Amino acid sequence: MNTAFTPSRRGFLRSMVGGSTLFPALISQLLAEEDLRSGSVDPLSPRPSHFAPKAKRVIFLYMSGGVSHVDSWDPKPRLFADHGKTISVDEFQGRKGDFKMFATRPQWNFSRHGRCGTEVSSLFPHMAGCVDDLCVIRSMKSDHTNHYEATLGIHTGSFTFARPSLGSWVSYGLGTENKNLPSYIVIAPKTPYAGGQVWASDFLPGAHQGTLVVPGTEPVANIRRRAATGRLQELELAALARMNQRHLGPRAKDPLLDARMKSFETAFGMQMELPEVFDLSRESDATLQLYGLERGSTQGFAWQCLVARRLAERGVRFVELIDVGSSDNWDAHGDMLTHTPLAKNVDRPIAGLLQDLKMRGMLDDTLVVWTTEFGRTPFNANADARGREHHHWVFSSWLAGAGVRAGTVYGESDDHGIHVGRNPVHVHDFHATLLHLMGLDHERLTYRHTGRDYRLTDVAGEVVRGVLA
Repeated sequence: MNTAFTPSRRGFLRSMVGGSTLFPALISQLLAEEDLRSGSVDPLSPRPSHFAPKAKRVIFLYMSGGVSHVDSWDPKPRLFADHGKTISVDEFQGRKGDFKMFATRPQWNFSRHGRCGTEVSSLFPHMAGCVDDLCVIRSMKSDHTNHYEATLGIHTGSFTFARPSLGSWVSYGLGTENKNLPSYIVIAPKTPYAGGQVWASDFLPGAHQGTLVVPGTEPVANIRRRAATGRLQELELAALARMNQRHLGPRAKDPLLDARMKSFETAFGMQMELPEVFDLSRESDATLQLYGLERGSTQGFAWQCLVARRLAERGVRFVELIDVGSSDNWDAHGDMLTHTPLAKNVDRPIAGLLQDLKMRGMLDDTLVVWTTEFGRTPFNANADARGREHHHWVFSSWLAGAGVRAGTVYGESDDHGIHVGRNPVHVHDFHATLLHLMGLDHERLTYRHTGRDYRLTDVAGEVVRGVLA
């Protein structure tokens, strides 16, 4: 049966199911098979939250490699006083035993900032100026000391097996506010530890996986049409529409095929809207200066942060920014001073993002999260060591924005920053709290897979009420 080309949006969208030759790189991110059991007509349709949310969207700032808590957000005067003295610990880098270590002082000094007086080190001078908007958590805990497992854990709640990411769960629970853009976008210059599992949807419907954006002149490959003219593209789409109609005829009730069409619907919407998102030419000089971004630049964390704000104001539900990849990151085994350039890359842009959101009134309904996979040891095996090792017993993160008790510190580590001293926040608790701020009950947000109801927080996790406004 011949079907005439109809230049309507639905006509374009339906035709895209056969058009992977037009967008190969784009489709590699968006074309994921919908689980047949879901039977959902549109997996990205907006869904009601379990209760009134404080936040409409999340900007998740992930520092890869393990930022040292005792050199950044967790002041430890005893480490200065006891520098070089021996400390006994019963585990070192995952090995049990009786170890004699040397206390190692921080490389940066701490001072109080803002009206709240939260102490921050000189490593982050710009973020320190935003402490009145932050809730700093100094009692985070993880379950693993290796990068791969800890990175998987902070993103998926699972330290051993691939599971849906936090962003995918949020997308699954709430859907999207903008059908032209994915509900979950990850902006990363390089592949992090655990690779694409960091933003994968795993057993959740494939439409909820993160869409990867790589900073540069072409952040998403093939986002612009390949056809020389719009008319030529129309002719191509008309031909594809006829083939799709023939294919769809005997399969009209196939939920898998419908899900694929929804993936292409998002792809077509991205072709229409994403180029404008990445076009920063209309941003004012004052805004670019706020982020520390040179006009015309498409690299660096400043570009990532400004694009994140533009995605957030266009209704993208979850945006994650990853600063570096699985090498040349915060993993400062050899020399803590490698933290300096990494901090410079993110400090001013993050402060600019917070200030920009606040000036636009967006911080009231945007949750901003800063975290890393674990901290770094407050001690070393050698007294003259310049670096620090992995440390998952306690580390620091912070929250800002919608529903967060601003200008506060929650929890604390012990005198040397080795263990949690008060109010522990496990990764499961952290995730439960983030979902709560989005109006989602972590115990009710479940998905049945292989005969079991799965959730982000597994069988644990409690909302940390002390960080809520």
